[in-house]
Amino acid sequence: MLLSNSIIKLRAPEPEDLDLLYEWENDTELWEAGSTISPFSKYILREYIASVSEDIFQSRQLRLMIILKETDAPVGMIDLFEYDPFNRKSAMGILIASRYQKKGLGTMALELMEDYAFRFLGVNMLYVHIPVTNTGSLRLFEKNGFLSKGILSDWIRIGNTYRDVAILQKNK
Repeated sequence: MLLSNSIIKLRAPEPEDLDLLYEWENDTELWEAGSTISPFSKYILREYIASVSEDIFQSRQLRLMIILKETDAPVGMIDLFEYDPFNRKSAMGILIASRYQKKGLGTMALELMEDYAFRFLGVNMLYVHIPVTNTGSLRLFEKNGFLSKGILSDWIRIGNTYRDVAILQKNK
């Protein structure tokens, strides 16, 4: 079944996810990985959840919650964004809550989203931009067949310094 395996499922954000999304989106330690530059209000996140009914062809993005089937607990979220249906490519991002990391859940979610993007959406290529200091994320994507395509020097600003970003991609 698409977007599900025996351990996790991917589903659209629901209103009951609001507090958790608020916590994750406003965790300043995660901002570097997601290029966030300011906090999100609950109002903005509530509006986002309400607008998720738009399909990926309209919004050019898709965020799904990663749910542990055994407990029905959200353990993270995974995104397709900068979706380009003409060139059949999309950027990708993932967040696994720290207490659920190193349990294989990121790999499972990545495999499910890749399958959805390649088989269902007909995407030809997925890509990520990852700060070179985010070794866990780099390992996750490399382990799942994403190939390094280069380094963008001084690509993101953190405080008063600039950091390099690795570009990785995976083709169908």
